[in-house]
Amino acid sequence: MPYEITLELHRDGTPYGSVGERCGWLLARLARGVDEARRGGGAARRWADPEDRFPDEEPESELFSFRYRTRAGLVGGGELRCQLRTIPVWQPGRPGPGEWRLTRRAYVEAWGATGVGMRAVLTSSELSEFVRELVDEAEGCLKGRDLARNPVEGAGTDDSR
Repeated sequence: MPYEITLELHRDGTPYGSVGERCGWLLARLARGVDEARRGGGAARRWADPEDRFPDEEPESELFSFRYRTRAGLVGGGELRCQLRTIPVWQPGRPGPGEWRLTRRAYVEAWGATGVGMRAVLTSSELSEFVRELVDEAEGCLKGRDLARNPVEGAGTDDSR
């Protein structure tokens, strides 16, 4: 099924881990959600800078968490997850007193099969580009089929088109 994809993680060209578990439609939905949040909506009222806008309004939330599971249900082989974090940044005043400014960033963490982890801290535009590239690559393997269309009870479909 198009929504059942597995991501093969590599680090410096060396296999690092495998994750997935039907993550295709979740990634397609997240790509749309990040783009919509950056354009405005409820996120624009709270976060003036589009780089701080993400689809989830909760300050500390998880956007995705993918693991590898065997058909027997055993977990292993890697993990890829993304959490939102709110970070205070001190802005010095010129002249006058400074102030704290809140920013939001996506922390993308990859854990390999050996337990070694890596982290990237992304703005909303960087997360959008990262997720869109994953979706585009997966859809390219599908020879024109839409990754967001999940035939199971309409899950992951986009009715706004």
